[in-house]
Amino acid sequence: MASHPPGSCCTTGTLHIGDPKGKFLKIDGGIDAYLATPSEDNAHSGVGILFVPEVMGIYANSQLLADSFAAKGYTTLVPDVFNGDAIPLNKFPNVDLLNWVAKGFDGKSPHTTEYVDPIVIAAIKALRELGVSKIGGVGYCFGAKYVIRHFKSGIEAAFVAHPSFVEEDELAALTGPLSIAAAQTDSIFPASKRHKSEEILIKTGQPFQINLFSGVEHGFGIRGDPDVKIEKFAKEQAFDQAVTWFNEHLLI
Repeated sequence: MASHPPGSCCTTGTLHIGDPKGKFLKIDGGIDAYLATPSEDNAHSGVGILFVPEVMGIYANSQLLADSFAAKGYTTLVPDVFNGDAIPLNKFPNVDLLNWVAKGFDGKSPHTTEYVDPIVIAAIKALRELGVSKIGGVGYCFGAKYVIRHFKSGIEAAFVAHPSFVEEDELAALTGPLSIAAAQTDSIFPASKRHKSEEILIKTGQPFQINLFSGVEHGFGIRGDPDVKIEKFAKEQAFDQAVTWFNEHLLI
C-alpha cells in the first residue's frame, strides 16, 4: 500500500464549532449529501469540488470545511459515502475499523470499494447536473483513496490530507495533479509510505506536491484543535495548500 489502513487515530479529534451555511439534498434518488455554494459574485463558473469525507462522514467539521471551499469560489458537494453508517467522532476510539469497513456497524452494510465507488460516481454526476464541468477532488483520511481512484471518473485535480487505504496501483494510475498534506506523526502515512508515494508519483509524470507539517498528527487537516497554535496553523495552511492547488490546476 501507499498508505496503511485506518486506525484508532482516524476516529478521534476536536469537534469544530460553527454554523454550517450549506444545505442537505438527495442525489441519485436517495443518497444524502451536503452542498456548499459560493456567492454569485465569488463563484468560479463551471468549477467545483467533490469532497469525500473521512469515517465521520458528513458532520460539523466536514460541513465547515466545505463551506470554506465555497467561500473561495468552489461549489462543494460532500456525499454520504457511508449511507448513514458513519462513525461518530470520539465515541468509539477503539472501534475495529477494518471490521466496520468490511461489514458496517450492523454487519450488513459494507464500506468497501464496490459499495463506495457507486456513491462517488453518483456525486460526480450530481456535480455535473449542477453545472460543474471541471471537478477537483478533496479527500481526508478514508476519503483520499476515493479521490485518487476517481480521476478515472472525471476528477481533474486533487488534494488529500493524511491519506489511508491508498493502494500503490491506485496511486500509479493517477492521471492528474495531486497535492498531499502529511503529518509528522502518522502511523498510517509514515515517512516510509511518503517516500514510496514520492517514487510512484514521479513515475506518473503528473504534477504533485507533498507538504509535511511538523508537530501534528494524523487527522490534523480536519480534526486539529484550533486552541492549539501549531495545530491551528497546520490545519489552516493545509486548507490554503488545497485552494492554491485548485486555483493553479482548475482555473485555467
